[in-house]
Amino acid sequence: MSQNSPVGVIGAGSFGTVVANLLAENSDVLLYARRPEVVAQINSEKQSAGYALHPRVRATNNAEDMVSRCLVLFPIVASSGFRETMRSFSAFLRPYHIVIHGTKGLDALPSSSGPITRKQIKTMSEVIREETVAVRIGCLAGPNLAHELGEGQPAATVVASRFDEVIQTGQRLLRNNLFQVYGSDDLIGIELCGILKNIIAIASGTLSGLSLGENARALLISRGLLEMITIGKALGGNTEAFMGVAGVGDLVATCSSTHSRNYTVGYRLAQGETLEQVIQDMEEVAEGVNTTRIVKQLADYHQIPTPITRMLYRMLFEDLPAQRALEGLMKIPLGEGEDVNVL
Repeated sequence: MSQNSPVGVIGAGSFGTVVANLLAENSDVLLYARRPEVVAQINSEKQSAGYALHPRVRATNNAEDMVSRCLVLFPIVASSGFRETMRSFSAFLRPYHIVIHGTKGLDALPSSSGPITRKQIKTMSEVIREETVAVRIGCLAGPNLAHELGEGQPAATVVASRFDEVIQTGQRLLRNNLFQVYGSDDLIGIELCGILKNIIAIASGTLSGLSLGENARALLISRGLLEMITIGKALGGNTEAFMGVAGVGDLVATCSSTHSRNYTVGYRLAQGETLEQVIQDMEEVAEGVNTTRIVKQLADYHQIPTPITRMLYRMLFEDLPAQRALEGLMKIPLGEGEDVNVL
C-alpha cells in the first residue's frame, strides 16, 4: 500500500458519510456498511444518510478487502457497537495500519462488584488498542456538526495521537480550503472533550425546551466547561485540551445547534416526552445519554464533584421534571467543582 491507496471509513451514518466526502476531496474512499442491502442502495443511489456522495466514494461490506487495500481507516460507529466492530476487523488489521476514530462516546466494561471505576471505562482509542494489533491510533474531534459539514460550510477539527505520523496523515487526508485540521498529542484529553460535551449539550437543549434565554445558556456552558475539565483530569486528560477547538469550540457548537442529537434529546424531554419515546424516534444514537449514566456512576465511586451530570442523570433516568432539574442547577454553589485525580 502507498500514500495513494484508498482511505477506509467504517460506518455509513451521518458523520461517517460526511467524513467520507471530506476525505474524497483528496483520496479515493471505501465506505463500509455491514448490511449488503445498505451497500447496494448506497452505490445505486449515490447517497448515504441523506447526503449525496462524492464520486470518489464507494460503499462496501467486505471488511477483509477494505483493510487489505486501505492503509488508513476511520472507524465512525456508535460507542455501543464500537468494540464489536473492532473485533470484526481485528483479524485483518496489521500493526502498519493507521486507525483514526471519530466516535464521541465511552465503553463501560461490566463490573461484577457494582460501581464503575476508571478501570472499567475505556475511550475508543483504548478499545482499539485492546481489540486489535493496531499501534498507530488517533482520534478526530472538534465542532463538526454533520449537517453543516454536509453543506460544505467552513469548520475545523483536531486529529490527536501519540504519533506525529498519525497527526500528519490525518491532516494531509482531511484538510481542504474550508476544513482546517489541527493536531494534538493529548489523545485521551481530546477524546474526552468530544465525549463530555455531549452531557452539557443535553442540558442546553433542556434550557431551550423550557424557553429560557441565552444568559442561562452562557451560565450553563461556563459551568459545564469547568465540570468537563474536572472529569477530564480525573480520567487522565490535560486541562489544555478543553480550552481549544475540540473542547470549548465543540462545546459551544453542540450546545447551540438544533442539529445536535444530544441537544435534541434535552429539548424534547423539556417538552414533556419520555426518554424512551425520544430514543425510539431517533435514527442515530445520542451518545450523551449513555455518557451521563457512565460518568455519574464513576463520579459516585470516586467522589468527583459533577453537579450538572448528577442533576441531568436524575432527569434522564429518575423522572425528575426538567423545570425542577433547572432549579437545582441554579442552586449549585459557585465553588463546587474542585480538581480530582482518580488515576
